[in-house]
Amino acid sequence: MSRELLLEQLRTYIASDLHENEMRERIICFIAEYEDCFERTQLSGHITASALIVNKQRTKTLLTHHHKLEKWLQLGGHSDGDPDPLNVAMREAEEESGLKDVLPVSKKIFDVDVHAIPARKNEPEHFHYDIRFLFEADDAQPLVISAESKELAWIPLNEIELYTTEESMLRMVRKVTAPHFFH
Repeated sequence: MSRELLLEQLRTYIASDLHENEMRERIICFIAEYEDCFERTQLSGHITASALIVNKQRTKTLLTHHHKLEKWLQLGGHSDGDPDPLNVAMREAEEESGLKDVLPVSKKIFDVDVHAIPARKNEPEHFHYDIRFLFEADDAQPLVISAESKELAWIPLNEIELYTTEESMLRMVRKVTAPHFFH
């Protein structure tokens, strides 16, 4: 995949609401402006990719209690030069969970989000332009907690608000639980 292919996917992606559409537009502008958009060295921000992993029954999602951000989130991470966000999301899902059979529900973009990352020792505040995909995995498989996580847990979708109030997480859960979503 290239910047141009990702731009085409984003241009044809239909956002679920006005806010998500505004973020889609921000991501398109960012990719068009910065050739190095997939690199962490782009200090204003960079493309990241995430995996919302659901179980086969579509009743639970796998979340990580992120070590640095102190929040329950979907799995994901930096592109590190890889211009294929689906590939990045798959890699991150496997690395951060230890799961071996994580399968994309679709190769199409599932969600997009732009969020600020606070400044740290060697990094200024910057933005993650996150491209998200929906994956499926067996929730009976053993999990392996990576250094990036404090904890991993399969969370019932109907209890998500006990773990996070992040609107982007709630939006993704609303998409998964919508009656027409998997038909």
